[in-house]
Amino acid sequence: MIYDNIYGLIGNTPLVRLNNITDEDMADILVKVEFFNPGGSVKDRIALAMIEEAEKSGLLKKGQTIVEPTSGNTGIGLAMVGAAKGYRVIFTMPETMSMERRRLMKAFGAEIVLTEGSKGMKGAIEMAEKLTKENGYYMPQQFENPANPKAHIENTSLEILKDTDGKVDMFIAGVGTGGTVTGVGKVLKENIKDVKIVAVEPYDSSVLSGNQPGPHKLQGIGAGFVPKILDRNVIDEIECVKTLEAFEAARKVASKEGLLVGISSGAALHVALEKAKELGKGKTIVVLAPDTGERYLSTELFSFE
Repeated sequence: MIYDNIYGLIGNTPLVRLNNITDEDMADILVKVEFFNPGGSVKDRIALAMIEEAEKSGLLKKGQTIVEPTSGNTGIGLAMVGAAKGYRVIFTMPETMSMERRRLMKAFGAEIVLTEGSKGMKGAIEMAEKLTKENGYYMPQQFENPANPKAHIENTSLEILKDTDGKVDMFIAGVGTGGTVTGVGKVLKENIKDVKIVAVEPYDSSVLSGNQPGPHKLQGIGAGFVPKILDRNVIDEIECVKTLEAFEAARKVASKEGLLVGISSGAALHVALEKAKELGKGKTIVVLAPDTGERYLSTELFSFE
């Protein structure tokens, strides 16, 4: 099979059934394995969608620079697509983000501006806005860009419907920008009568649940504010996950199922395992795993020594 470019490979990721950490009295858990995207995460989808939407509308022109605040995976996706399309790319991010993700972005030719860790994504957004204003760069603004949920409305959700024949009782996803849960949730609700949509956020920064933002270790979710593109109407339940719960679920899925997933995947999988017990036999849960555990080998997630 020959592709004209690397971004032609984005999407059509598989669903993998969990076998060894579930029992026959639990619901089926199907993991949407997003590290099968060429840039290694679900964010490849929105990176391509935002760039191509901007090209179509004339907001992004040949030779222009892209700047974006990102906690990592959106940056890697934008850097990969940007490299393939010939754009200069700059990222702003909190200094607390994993070294692997920073190095990956640099490997794709992107430049990085680090911001104060305690300010979280808010600090990174402020810096990106400043650079855009001063230099006339194009900023996709993943937290506000309608092309973000649109990528999941037009692709991710349809893949899930097709692969499950529309037999899904519950969909579970972590909330970073809110694009995945909004886009997939909308389409599943329109097509499956009683489907439940569950949003996952960090216990230590549970703003969707009405609590104050705070520092947390669940990289990729829990931005510390309610994103503009998040459609709360599609969400039936919000689950808060503690750091250790996410770590334990990710480690368990890696060591018992052979699925090496990242921290936010661990959070969603922790919820999926709990919900599978509640729903019981004969039901199906689809849980989205945004990225691979290889991005977190330097973090506490896999520090076994």
